[in-house]
Amino acid sequence: MIMNIRAIACTGMVLLVASTITAQQPFSYRDFQLGSDVASVGKLTGSMATAAKVLHARPAAIVELEWRPRYSSRGESPQTDPVDTMLFRFYDDQLYTIIVDYDRRRTEGMGAADMIAAVTETYGPTSRLASRPIGSQTSGYGLFETPIAIWGDAEYSVTLLRGAQPDAFRLVVTSIPLDNLARKASATAVQMDAAEAPQRELARQKKETEDSVAAREKAKAENKAGFRP
Repeated sequence: MIMNIRAIACTGMVLLVASTITAQQPFSYRDFQLGSDVASVGKLTGSMATAAKVLHARPAAIVELEWRPRYSSRGESPQTDPVDTMLFRFYDDQLYTIIVDYDRRRTEGMGAADMIAAVTETYGPTSRLASRPIGSQTSGYGLFETPIAIWGDAEYSVTLLRGAQPDAFRLVVTSIPLDNLARKASATAVQMDAAEAPQRELARQKKETEDSVAAREKAKAENKAGFRP
């Protein structure tokens, strides 16, 4: 009896550890794991890290990298892969959001229920968590503002959005803690840029004037040396 109790206890511990390990696995979309750096994502997509666009350099680096699978030889055939465009956003070299726009030719005739069922096969039942305000992070990349289904927990979220066209769908996969940090950093960057704008404009005008004076002096020296009345 004691042995059985010990066996049951050991089995329970194994299951608990296994569950904990599973829960600690990085959240992902296909092969792309949230928290990855730009170089890792660039390697998976075949894109150069230098192709990443810097949105803000301070107080934290906010960078994005766009990828169109149809122009890549990796993964599924461009004729069968439903993904049209993927946008990866990084906070201090950590992937925090993946924005996936699906090719409308591959979703033609599919409704919200069809898309929800397809995403549920990967991420499980939809979450009961309230909708998070994601518009500020996606509005600059197409008009998809209304979520129709959400999966996830306090750490990660997967949001399915529908566009203005019936067959237009977007999936946004996000690390909530990193997303919160990115939002704060972006807001601070905008405030810093606005506060420093007058000084930057004065510096630009000063340089423009100096460059103009230097160009005239150079032209004067060259013309004077070769001038013959």
